[in-house]
Amino acid sequence: MELRTKLWIGGEWVDGSDRFATVNPATEEVIAEVEEAGAAEVDAAVRSAREAFEDPKWRDLDPHRRAALLWRLADLVEQNLEFIAETETRDNGKPAFESAMVDRPFVVANFRYFAGWADKLSGDVIPVSGPFLNYTLREPLGVIGA
Repeated sequence: MELRTKLWIGGEWVDGSDRFATVNPATEEVIAEVEEAGAAEVDAAVRSAREAFEDPKWRDLDPHRRAALLWRLADLVEQNLEFIAETETRDNGKPAFESAMVDRPFVVANFRYFAGWADKLSGDVIPVSGPFLNYTLREPLGVIGA
């Protein structure tokens, strides 16, 4: 199974500034050539993410639709669990049982858990004395490159 990866930036697959090989620690077989993001690619990705973040198509998207998108992602991961588990085992030498029986269910469960929160986050009004209104408002902070 030979894999070649690219970076997903601005809605398209692009080459990175460099590549590195990820190697099966048990066999020393090269599993994939992985694109490496340099400063230019990180800046482009952050810029693209910021544009998407500020775009009304996402910013104003109904929370139920956001939840549906995360559920769809969970479904796609679930459909590819065998491949994901095999790749994870080959990449880091983790026992196949652990990849298959521990990691796989948690990945899907995490996406579904956070999908469940997409339409449940809200602010609170906190009682205070005097002519004041005290409330919490949850809102996204923005985009980072890590």
